[in-house]
Amino acid sequence: MSFYPVTPPEVTSDCAEDAALGLLGQVGVVAVRAGDLASPARRGLGGDSRTALTAAGAGRIRAGDLVVWLKPVAVTRAVVRRDGRVQAAGHPADPVRLGGAGCRLDELMGTPGVIDEVARRVTLSGQVKGTARRAMSPALAIRFTVLMTLMPDADYTGVLEALLGDLVLVPWQRPYRVPAAAAACTWREAPGPAPLERLRVGLLAGIDGEHREHDWRAVTVGDLEAGSIDGSLIRVPDSPANRTAFGSAGTADDSSPYPQLQELRISAASTRGTFGVVTGPAGAGCGRDKGEAGQVLPDKALKDHWQVFTPWRLWVMDRNFPGAARIKAMLATGTRVLIRVRDGITLRRAGDFLPDGSYLAEISGGGLTLTARVIEYASPWPAGTLPGCSA
Repeated sequence: MSFYPVTPPEVTSDCAEDAALGLLGQVGVVAVRAGDLASPARRGLGGDSRTALTAAGAGRIRAGDLVVWLKPVAVTRAVVRRDGRVQAAGHPADPVRLGGAGCRLDELMGTPGVIDEVARRVTLSGQVKGTARRAMSPALAIRFTVLMTLMPDADYTGVLEALLGDLVLVPWQRPYRVPAAAAACTWREAPGPAPLERLRVGLLAGIDGEHREHDWRAVTVGDLEAGSIDGSLIRVPDSPANRTAFGSAGTADDSSPYPQLQELRISAASTRGTFGVVTGPAGAGCGRDKGEAGQVLPDKALKDHWQVFTPWRLWVMDRNFPGAARIKAMLATGTRVLIRVRDGITLRRAGDFLPDGSYLAEISGGGLTLTARVIEYASPWPAGTLPGCSA
């Protein structure tokens, strides 16, 4: 399908025009007798041949007439030159759309024309200054960047040709052609990252909402969706620089065969899909101790992927206890946590046992005290004897 629908002009039309545009939206094809097509210019096609043909005195089409079938490209006001040439008012970037992809984006974000709304707030920077649109516009630059992700094998020119399509054939009031790759590169950088980041956040929120509404496979705890936050180690090449930057885990003196990068993955319990990943050093080095290396990753996850810590999620975390301050930071987002606490963490009971066997307790650290609900359990397997489990 084309990436641009027939777009009504942003001007006031009369009743007859409204009715005609309504019919055009229902049918999408126009039939004109070939004999009615004529050049509006006084001589030939005018000085530079930049004119559209018009239907002069179009009459009723009868059986056997030779008919030209036309697919509308855009709806604009007319610009008529002194020699009679008919051209399109406006800029070819105005009617550009992303077809089904754009409609889906609007639907997920709950805002019709969301790209145009985001583009209106853009402040251009770099080599593009002011409000003059020239070859492109902020909205076209955003759509161009989005379409690049759907056409990974195309170069800049190919993406723009697909995006503009037949709009470049329209005789616009100012001559227009597909922007060169250099211009596209400049315009891609001009809006900065903020517009695309806003679309990303809104799109992910919309997708998340759909999953919460329709995902029958979701793993739930009461009315909360379960997710997991867990770490793993990735070996990196053994070099002095990597030893210093990443350190290693498993040995107190950093004598592990390889330095290691530690990753903290935020996942959905139902699909094991990844919401986000943060990485950092696995061990001591560069003025940090081993414990600090692992604890900074939850802070980074809250900063980089704050949008996934929502009130309707419960995050299951392993025994690498993040501490009272980090738990408080997570709870401040409205999200919930279920953390397996290792030996040596002091839990001061703050009340009687509840009917389900749990109880309230206080956890302190860093000058903070939090109240938590504690669930105790007993494993039938001695430590280290459960197959596939190291603890």
